[in-house]
Amino acid sequence: MYTVYILKSQKSGKYYIGYTSDINQRIKYHNSGKNISTKKGIPWAIIYTEQFKDKKSAWLRERQIKKYKGGEAFKKLIR
Repeated sequence: MYTVYILKSQKSGKYYIGYTSDINQRIKYHNSGKNISTKKGIPWAIIYTEQFKDKKSAWLRERQIKKYKGGEAFKKLIR
């Protein structure tokens, strides 16, 4: 099982979109400061998730959401 997720930085208000097979481990990693692209936004909170049976479906959905970023479709997801 794979999870597509949206994180929101509690520091800057910015968003991060990704996918993983272990959401709990992934959020700990983002908040540990070891990920260069999320280090400046610590702490991060999960604000949206979707579940997928396979990696490819999760990856495709992540790409779709990244294309939404900032648009109306993205705003609907994070409400």
